[in-house]
Order: sequence, then structure tokens, then C-alpha cells
Amino acid sequence: MHRTVVLWSRGAIRNRAVIFLHNSTLINTQLNNDVHSRNDNAGFLFRAFTYSSYTFTRRPPDPNDPATLMKEDGVAVCSQMWTENFREPDKSVTNLTNYLRRFELWVLAYQKVCADATGSYMPRSSITRSALEDLLALRNAVLDCRFKWGARLDFFIRSPNDKTDYESLSKRKIRAILTTTQPSPFQDRIVQEVLLMVLEPIYEARFSQKSYAFRPGRNAHTVLRVIRRSFAGYLWYIKGDLSTVLDGMKVGMVINAVMRDVRDKKVIDLIKAALTTPVVTSRVDDGDKKKKKKRKYQKKRVLAEDEPKPDPYWLETFFGFAPEEAEVHPSWGHCGILSPLLANICLDELDRWMEGKIKEFYRPSASDVIWNNPDGEAEQGTTSWPEFVPTAGPDKTRKIDYIRYGGHVLIGVRGPRADAATLRKQLIQFCDEKYMLKLDNECLPIEHITKGIMFLDHVLCRRVVYPTLRYTATGGKIISEKGVGTLLSVTASLKQCIKQFRKLSFLKGDRDPDPQPCFRMFHATQAHTNAQMNKFLSTMVEWYRYADNRKKIVNFCSYILRGSLAKLYAAKYKLRSRAKVYKIGARNLSRPLKEKKGQSPEFHNLLRMGLVESIDGLQYTRMSLVPETDYSPLPLGWRPDHEKALLEYIRLEDSRTLEEQRDCLKECGLVSPQDYISMLVWNYKRNAISVNHVSYTLSSKNGIKTESGLLSSNDESIEDDEEGGISAAQIA
Repeated sequence: MHRTVVLWSRGAIRNRAVIFLHNSTLINTQLNNDVHSRNDNAGFLFRAFTYSSYTFTRRPPDPNDPATLMKEDGVAVCSQMWTENFREPDKSVTNLTNYLRRFELWVLAYQKVCADATGSYMPRSSITRSALEDLLALRNAVLDCRFKWGARLDFFIRSPNDKTDYESLSKRKIRAILTTTQPSPFQDRIVQEVLLMVLEPIYEARFSQKSYAFRPGRNAHTVLRVIRRSFAGYLWYIKGDLSTVLDGMKVGMVINAVMRDVRDKKVIDLIKAALTTPVVTSRVDDGDKKKKKKRKYQKKRVLAEDEPKPDPYWLETFFGFAPEEAEVHPSWGHCGILSPLLANICLDELDRWMEGKIKEFYRPSASDVIWNNPDGEAEQGTTSWPEFVPTAGPDKTRKIDYIRYGGHVLIGVRGPRADAATLRKQLIQFCDEKYMLKLDNECLPIEHITKGIMFLDHVLCRRVVYPTLRYTATGGKIISEKGVGTLLSVTASLKQCIKQFRKLSFLKGDRDPDPQPCFRMFHATQAHTNAQMNKFLSTMVEWYRYADNRKKIVNFCSYILRGSLAKLYAAKYKLRSRAKVYKIGARNLSRPLKEKKGQSPEFHNLLRMGLVESIDGLQYTRMSLVPETDYSPLPLGWRPDHEKALLEYIRLEDSRTLEEQRDCLKECGLVSPQDYISMLVWNYKRNAISVNHVSYTLSSKNGIKTESGLLSSNDESIEDDEEGGISAAQIA
């Protein structure tokens, strides 16, 4: 494409300056106001025309540039996959190779893996051409079956942080790389990310609603809310530990589970190769290790600009509070982040089997006040107090419910203990046949609700309550009487909390826990130490959000941390006792301890001017400062927000939905705003009336005279549309 730019301005030449464009360079010329010679002006105008006329050619796109392969945005491609799979969740997928060819997905996977490796997001415009070429080579190797998992020396693409020159390495270093445990290669993580983006929408549309671990939009809080909502009224509980399944399964079982819904050979071969390729986990012998002399002073290592920062202390401490059900994270072969999805695919058969058992065991009783619906989907209790279950006669409804979080299952049984024993026997037989997992009665204990059921570090127990029930009798008379019922209580386990603190060396003792100084923060400032502990306390408040004893458990955590910091400051500033620390630093340790003049006016003046670092006191030092328990009920048939948005989008995209909405508007005698505007425009064009006179014309039916000069001869057509116009006006 050629473009000619001509700058010609007579006024600009006479006044101040002229801007010339030549070869993309700005030439600024200041003119003199005292120029009077015509010959000089003519020569200047000729030079101006010469310099201002130029032609440039736009460079054609390079066909070898990998950026030309990106036709769409990677997020848009992922959204399309999610929509297609949620629209037809039961359809078998036979061709996923087309998605593996989409270079947009590989670029998106590269951005995500780079963010994990470097700690910062890399936009598409920042990716170099050499990186795109290497990424394209990796994609072609995967499509041509030349890619091998777990490569140590030969890479198609390397991390931006990897500056190692593998060609100049010595034999000793090469042997150490090949024989010792190494982190997952950068290119392996990219392939895992692409496979996850392709497979996750397929199976998320098919997974059971009874599983909540390793899935987007679901977490441990969702499990606690479901238990509070749906497990009230159950007497017997079966708590099963199937976490050995997460440690590893036979390759044939995993492949068969994947092939139930995915029949693409290339994807199946990639997963099979990732599971069968051996992982090197050996370590260097102790004799080969060189003994390093301990230095008296070790200089702190400075992180590089592109090196990710380690997890802060408060986050590491919170990870130490992970419940037993969330400690085991599957890692199968070279699958990496794909392992949790594969574990859910295998355990989905258990979820479907349990859903069938729920329908099989359901025996409704007409004399029971709840769960007496033959379908079993009716609401239980009251919407304002769903965990309350009123008592009934001896003939109660028999029902079971089931929930799974990772490799741990919880089954509630309402009925005799014999039903729970029968279900346990069938479950042991199913796990033996399907997963070759040998379970016994000790692995699946049956416990009564009165003993307390521990799940996700929360205790499920039952309390008998006697509320006042009010109802309206015949004749409109309101009757109040005492009722009897049970209340499901979900409380945080104080014993488990003490155990976790003891594991992190924050306290010692069981019955009378004594806080221990946190010496890891010895060299940190008081402001930094308090800020770290405040972040940890804020996270604990959120973790115990749905516990009935939220105030008590958070206040106990604050007491342990406050005592630990007080002992630390007493040792650091040589104050001898915690009482002296509290006297100088106040109850929440917000006053400076380094200088004992923290209460002086000079300190407050320096603090106001920003010359002294402000110190935030510890939070939740009093129980009244802890937020209340969140009792917001979980609606029946709950789904995560992204699934609700997908289903709503699919429903609105269907043409039948639009027809149903139009029929509903007609039945209600209403008109949509679009039809109302169309009617106004049509009346204006056909009857030659102004829009602002439509309401005046329609109001003639109520006794207001119309102007005959504005109406045409088609008065009958206006009368036909009067009713619709009035309804539309009501909507507007």
C-alpha cells in the first residue's frame, strides 16, 4: 500500500513553523517573521514541497512468523470448549487433535507456566519471536509423536530463567542431572497445561455433583455448607479413607476411565506415555557430597529480578493447618497438574455408583414430617433454619446421602444401623472389584452422630433442642406449642487446632497449652512480624468461617500467637517476661518495644511525619472483635458461578428459549421494549403521525380529542394497535 502525504499550508509558512515528514522523521523549521523577499519565498516553497512529498511501503507480514498462526484469543478458544461440552455433556469426544493444533492454546499455556516460574504475568506482546518458534517446535513434536516426557538435556523450549549452557557442562554435572531428582521440565509443564485446558471442560460437564476436591469453584467450605444443609437428621455415618487411590493406580485402569468419554488416540497416547515413563527419584550418595564449613556470618542471598519470591512465613504457617483430607495431593508419573483431574475421573465411577445407591435406599414414610416425597428432592426443614430436623414417630423415612472430598468419603444414613452395615459391605465389594483396593471394617467405621464425626477438622454433632413451634390452625387461630427436634452442629475441633500448633512449634502441652517463642521471626522488625501474624489470623478467620464456635477458636489462635510473639520480643529486647512486654507494647503489641519512649509525644510526631515505621497491633485480641459465624444457607441444587453462567448462556442461545419468552409475554398481555419501539416507528411511518403524539392519540379512548389533521385515512389500523400500545406503555 502506498500513501502520499503532502504538507502545504500558506498560513503556516507566513506565521511560525512548518512540520515536514520525510522518511518518518519530523523536520521542524522556525521561520523568520521579517522575510520580505519574493525570491526567497519562492525557493523556500519549492524546498517545502520537495521535502513534504514522500512515499512509504508497508512491509508485508512474514509467513514464517509463528504469530500469524494465532487467529483468535486463547481464552476465547477455551470458552468455546466449555460451552460446547456443557451443551452436550453426554456426547463422546473423538477428535481433540484439532484443539491440540490450536497455537493459541499453547501460547496461553506458555503464559501460565511462565507466570508460575517467574512470578509475573507475561503478556502476549512480550513473548519474543524465538520463544514462539520454540513453542511451535514443541507443538509440532507433540503432534508428530516426537515428544518425550521427562527429558533432562534435550529441550524444545526452555524456561526464561534457565540460563544453563548444557553443551559446556562437565560429565559430573551431566551425570548428576541424569541420576538425581530434578523438577519437572519446563516443556513438560506446558504440555500438561494444554492437556488440562482440553480435558477439563469435557469432564467437568460430566462429573457428579457429589465430589468437591480438585475442581474449579468448589473447596472445603463448599463441603461444610453442603453438610450443614443436607446431612441434618442422619443418625449413622460411614467415614471412608480411600487416599491410597490417590497415591497411584494401574495404568490400564486410568486409561479405561479416560476412554469412557474421550476416544482421541493422540491424547490417550500422551497420557499413557506420561504414566508409564519412569521418574528418576534417586539422590546423590552421601560420599559424593562435599562438607561445607559453617560460616560465622552468612550473607543474605539477593533474589534475581525474574526470580519468584518464596512463600511468606504466614502462608507457610497456614499450609501447616491443612486438614487430613487435604494433605494428600495426587502426583502420577509425569502428569503433574493433570494428576488431580485423572484421580477425579477414576473416582467418578464411585460417585455414580453411590448416586444409584441413594435412590435404591430411599424409602419414604407418609407419617414422617420430612423427606416424605416419593421423588426425594423436596426441601427439608425450614429455609431459615435448614439444619433443624423435627422428630417424628417410630416409622421414619430411610435415606442416605454421600459426599466425597478427594480420597475421603462421608456417608450419612437415616435408618437402622443394619442399613449402614449393608451399605458398607457393598462399598467394600465395589472398591475391590473396580479399584482392586482391599478395605475392611476398620477403614470404613460406622459411628453414631452422638459421638461426633470428624471431617475436614470440623466435628459434626447433634443437639436436641425444644423450640417453640407456631402454626395456623383451622379458623385462622395461631397455636404455639413446644416442639422437639435435633440440630446439626458443625464446630471447629479445638483438639485438632492444638495439634497443628504443636506441629508448628507454636506451643507445647495438651490440657494447658503454653505458647512458645517464634524464633524464626527473630531478625524481623516488630512491624513486619505483627503484619505477618495479622495476615495469618485473617486467613484463619476465613477458614473457620462456617464453624459454630468461630469466635472461640479464632480467639484461641490469637492468644497463642500473641503469647508466642510476647515471648519472642521478651527474648529479643531483653525484657525478661511477657508481662513487661504487654506493659510497654500494650495488649495488641502495637507500641514500639525497641525504644521504651513509645508513648512520648516525640514518637507520635515522628510517626505523623512518616519518619517512623507504623506498627499494626495484633487483631482479634478480644472475642468481641471476631466476626460472627456465617449461617447463610446453601440453596438446593447449588452450582458454582461459572457453571451457572455457562448454563444460562446456553439456555439463552437456544432459539426455543426466545420463543418461550415471547409466548409468556403474550400470555401476560405485555409487550417487549423492542416490539414497543418497532410499533411506534411503524405507526409513525404508516399513519404519518409524530412520535410524541402517539400517547395523545391513544388517550382519545379515554375522552381526549385527537387532532384530525395529523391522522391519515387509515384510522382502523391505529385502532387495531391501541391495546398493544397501552400494554407497552405500561411496561415503559
